[in-house]
Amino acid sequence: MAAGVLDLAAANFDTTIATGVTLVDFWAPWCGPCRMQGPILEQIVGAVAGRATIAKVNVDEAADVAAKYQIRSIPALMVFKDGQVVKSFVGLQRGDVLLQAIEAACK
Repeated sequence: MAAGVLDLAAANFDTTIATGVTLVDFWAPWCGPCRMQGPILEQIVGAVAGRATIAKVNVDEAADVAAKYQIRSIPALMVFKDGQVVKSFVGLQRGDVLLQAIEAACK
């Protein structure tokens, strides 16, 4: 996992998203587009440091978390604010699109 990008599992998911703004990438290592999304997250993590958290959830290892949020296609990205989903995306997303969603949630 890249510096600044958290690896979440069922044990720490709820506490991580409970306060503030968190972008969560639901992914799997066998998913080609998911592997392409990773470097994009690594590029934007510095731009949101101190204002938002960037995290990843491996859907194979945390299937219960993926089921809770009805993840049917990956990559799926969700922006949480104080534990609530405020924006969601399905499929590979550009960094500027994700940054705009994070900035909107931080307001």
